Amino acid sequence: MMMMNSNKSESRESTELEEAGGRYHDEGNGLKSNNEIELTRIRLMRSFVETQDPSSKVVDDLMIRRFLRARDLNVEKASALFLKYLKWRQTFVPNGSISASELPHEIAQNKMFIQGFDKTGRPIAVVLGARHFQTKRGIEEFKRFVVYGLDKLCSRIPPGQEKFVFIADLEGWGYSNSDIRAYLGALSILQDFYPERLGKVFIIHAPYIFMTVWEIVYPFIDKNTKKKILFVENKSLKSTLLEEIDESQLPEIYRGQLPLVPTQDS
Repeated sequence: MMMMNSNKSESRESTELEEAGGRYHDEGNGLKSNNEIELTRIRLMRSFVETQDPSSKVVDDLMIRRFLRARDLNVEKASALFLKYLKWRQTFVPNGSISASELPHEIAQNKMFIQGFDKTGRPIAVVLGARHFQTKRGIEEFKRFVVYGLDKLCSRIPPGQEKFVFIADLEGWGYSNSDIRAYLGALSILQDFYPERLGKVFIIHAPYIFMTVWEIVYPFIDKNTKKKILFVENKSLKSTLLEEIDESQLPEIYRGQLPLVPTQDS
């Protein structure tokens, strides 16, 4: 009986979604597209999610579009993910933002830096993997640190751009740095709650032993994210980075011109 009620509820929501209509917000939100299918589905999704959670009315169409693209324009799947995001945000970040004072242990590791932009205007973050260590405290503070860093990155995205870039530097990484629960937690936050924000990840200085962990994490990476991950060989490191990042925007540790700026100071 419970399963029948659940099926009826899902069917009703699906019908509401298919029949959803409403206005399309086209003014002042920066969204310009000639794809009529995409525009129609933005309209359908907005109409549906606003009936489910009125707080979604303040969200612009660019965000709606990112969730749609993350689910291959499937309105029902994108709506489910978006509503999940709204509920998560309200509970995980009830004050609207996370402060550095909430992250004393993660900040002390000094492992994430934000500075510079690539040639398309995407802000750049550098993560030093060898500075992360497992903790007996669990991963809740780490997950808050991930959100703190991603929110900082998003706040630096200029108009006309929607994505950011990571340089994941694994020089010196060893088994003492291996933390699969934390890696999967960060991946889940990125894919579920910041869809279509990631532009590219350059994984550099990856030691052979890291591939053991990579084989565990890789199946949890969705197909859209996998396309954005690039392992860079040491011999072609600078030339590869310079293809997408001007030397004036590249960190000094990669023979660029910018000093590393800790996330909390960016």
